[in-house]
Amino acid sequence: MKKIINILFAIAALAVINTSCIKDLDTVPIDPDVVTAANVFDDPAAYKQILAKLYAGLSVSGQQGPSGMPDISGIDEGFGQYLRGYWYHQELTTDEAVIGWNDQTIKNFHGQSWGASDVFIAAFYYRVFYQISACNEYLRETSDSELDDRGVTGTLRDDIEYFRAEARFLRALSYWHALDLFANVPYVTENDPVGAFFPPQIMRADLYNYIESELLDIENLLMDPRTNEYARADKAAAWMLLAKLYLNAEVYTGTAQWTKAAEYSEKVINSGYSLEENYQTNFLADNDNSNEVIFPVTFDGLNTQTWGGTTFIIHAAVGGDMDPAEFGIDGGWGGTRTTSALVRKFFPDITEESFAVNGHGRSVNDYPLLYVPGSYQDWDPSNDSTVLASVNDDGAYEGYLYMDAGTQFKFTPQPNWDFDWGDNEPDGILDIRGANIEVADAGYYKINVDTNSYEYSVLATEWGVIGDATADGWDADQNMEFDPGTGMWSVVLDLTVGAIKFRANDDWAINYGDNGADGTLEQDGENIAITEAGTYRVTLKLGAPDYTYAITRSAYDRRAMFYTEGQTLEINDIGNFNDGYAITKFKNVTSNGANGSNLTFPDTDFPMFRLADAYLMYAEAVKRGGAGSEATALNLVNELRTRAFNGSTDGNITSSELTLDFILDERARELYWECHRRTDLVRYGRFTGGSYLWPWKGNAALGTSTNNKFDIFPLPDSDVNANMNLQQNEGY
Repeated sequence: MKKIINILFAIAALAVINTSCIKDLDTVPIDPDVVTAANVFDDPAAYKQILAKLYAGLSVSGQQGPSGMPDISGIDEGFGQYLRGYWYHQELTTDEAVIGWNDQTIKNFHGQSWGASDVFIAAFYYRVFYQISACNEYLRETSDSELDDRGVTGTLRDDIEYFRAEARFLRALSYWHALDLFANVPYVTENDPVGAFFPPQIMRADLYNYIESELLDIENLLMDPRTNEYARADKAAAWMLLAKLYLNAEVYTGTAQWTKAAEYSEKVINSGYSLEENYQTNFLADNDNSNEVIFPVTFDGLNTQTWGGTTFIIHAAVGGDMDPAEFGIDGGWGGTRTTSALVRKFFPDITEESFAVNGHGRSVNDYPLLYVPGSYQDWDPSNDSTVLASVNDDGAYEGYLYMDAGTQFKFTPQPNWDFDWGDNEPDGILDIRGANIEVADAGYYKINVDTNSYEYSVLATEWGVIGDATADGWDADQNMEFDPGTGMWSVVLDLTVGAIKFRANDDWAINYGDNGADGTLEQDGENIAITEAGTYRVTLKLGAPDYTYAITRSAYDRRAMFYTEGQTLEINDIGNFNDGYAITKFKNVTSNGANGSNLTFPDTDFPMFRLADAYLMYAEAVKRGGAGSEATALNLVNELRTRAFNGSTDGNITSSELTLDFILDERARELYWECHRRTDLVRYGRFTGGSYLWPWKGNAALGTSTNNKFDIFPLPDSDVNANMNLQQNEGY
C-alpha cells in the first residue's frame, strides 16, 4: 500500500508543477526500489488503494504518519495538514475561536491582519492544490484510453467508474475551498498536459460554474446515499456540496440561487440520513457509527496518525484546570478557546459570575486556613486547594475534600512541615507529629477540626437536592453526581415553582440553604426559591468555605459545551489559556465512555458534512425567498432544538422568531468548530466591517471594524511572483 501511495504522488508531482510554479512546494521522491508508474496499475487493487490515498489527503500530512515524509515543505508538517489549515481559516478568523500560541503569524487570523506572505495561508493554499493535482493525476491514469490500453474490463471497470466519480467529487470539494477562500485561483484539470507550464487564473464566477457542472455531471455516477463504504462519497455528499455552492452563489457570482439551495438541501434531508439522538455522539471516538454524518474526514489512532486533524482540534482545546483523561488524551496543548460572542449565542445575559460557582461570598483565603497534605496530593502542605477554613476565626476548621480509597493525610497549621498533627490511636483526637490518618473508601469527605480541643471528624458524604420544587417534594432527595475534575456536584432537574435545599446522605443533619439569597450557603439556611418552572442545572461547590451554588436554566441547550472552571468569560490576554471559555465538544472518548485506541492520536472523525447543516441551509434558503415550505423550515429548526434541549420543546421557536438573524445564530450554536463560521459570516455581510464585532476582531479587545478585503484571502506572494498569469486579489 505504501509503495503504491508513493507512486501516485511521484506521478502527482508533475501535476503539482502544472498547478503552481512554486519552489516551496516540494514533493517526496519515489523510493528507488518500488514499482514504477508504468506498472503500478498492473495490480487491480491499486485503483482503489490510490483512491484511498486521495481521501487520506484530507486526513494525513504525508506518506509516513504522523510526520517524516511530508507532502509539502516549508512549514511544520502538523500545521500543513489539510483539515488543520482549513480549521484555521474558517474558525480562528471568527467569533468562535482564538488561539494562544505565538507560532509565526497565527494570531493574525483572529485579528484579521494577515498579508500575502503569511506562511499559514500559503501552506493551506499549497495543500488544496496538491490535493487537486493528485485527483487530476488519478483521473488521467483512469481515463478510458488508459483503461483500454491496460485491458481493464468487467466488474473492475464498473468499479473504476465509481472511483472516478469520487475523485471528481474530492477535486470539486477542494476547488470549492479554493473558490470560497481565495476566489480567483490557478486552474488545472486532468485535460491539461503534464509538464512545466504556467496555469491560467480562473475568475471566481467561472470557477463556480465549473464546480457546479462537475457536481451535476457526477450526481448520477456516484453510489446511492448510504450504499457506499463508510467515509466514501455518495450522491448525498455531492448534493450537500451543491447546496453549499448554491447557498453562497450570490457571494461567488453576484446572483443568488436560493431555490436551488433549498432544492439540494431537501435532497440531502430526504436521502436516508438521520439525526443522532445525542448531539455529542457526532464528535466522539466512535462517531463512525453516526447516522447523521454524511461526509467525514476520517482519523484512526493507529493507522492515520497526524499532528493535524482531530489530534489538533482535541489536544489544542485542553488546558488550564481541564483533565486530559476526560477527553481520552495524554495531555492538552493549551491553545484554543472561544470568545464571549459565541457563549452569548447560548446565554445572552451571561456575566463573569453566571458560571462561576464561587462567584459569591468571601474568598477562602480571607479565612484562617488549615492545610491537609496527603497521599492524594503528593503530600504538599503548600497546596492551597486542599485546605479547611475557620469562618469565625475561632480555631474550628471545616471543609470538604475528595479522597481515593486508602488515602492518608495529616494537618498542618502553616503551608510547610514545621508542625503537623496526625492520630496515633486513631481515636478522633489529634497528636502532634502523630501517625497518618487514613480513609478506607473513596469519597467526598466532610472534615472538621477543632484546634482548641484537638478533636476532628471525617465523614463521607453524598449530596442531593430536596424541596417542593422537585418531583418528590420534601420527601426524597434528587441525587447529585460528583465530578472530581471540577470538584463540583451537579444534577439536571425539571423544577416547578417552589423551593429547594441541599442536604447530605439523605438526612437533615447536614443541610444547606441560602440566607439572604446571596449565593452563599449556610447550615440550616433559608429555602432557595425557584420562581419559574423549567429544566435547570443545579451545581454545588463545597471545598473550603464559603460554600456556593448555581442554578441556571438557560444552560440546557446541550450544545453549549463550555469548560468554565478557572476560565474567564472575557479575554484580556489571548496568550493566556485561562482567558476565554474552553470548548469540550470533540473528544477521543466513545459514546460508552471508553478511550480511543491511542491517547495521542484520536479515533474521532471530523464531520465535514452533517445532516443538521442541511436542515439549517434549507431554512435559510427558504427564508431568503427560495421555493420551499416555511412550515417545513420551522419544523426542521425545531427538530434540532428539541434534540438540543434533550427532548424538551422548551427551546422551540415560533414562525415569527424564525428570522435570518436567528438562523445565523442557530448555525453557530449547532455547527461551531465544524469549519462553517467564516463562510456564514461572509454570506451575511458580517465577517468584515463594523456591523458585527466580537472580542479581538481587528486586534481590539472589544472588536473593531476591519477592511472588507479580508472577506477573501490573498494568493501567496510566492505563487503570484512565480506565475505571470496570476493577479493578486484586490487589496493585497
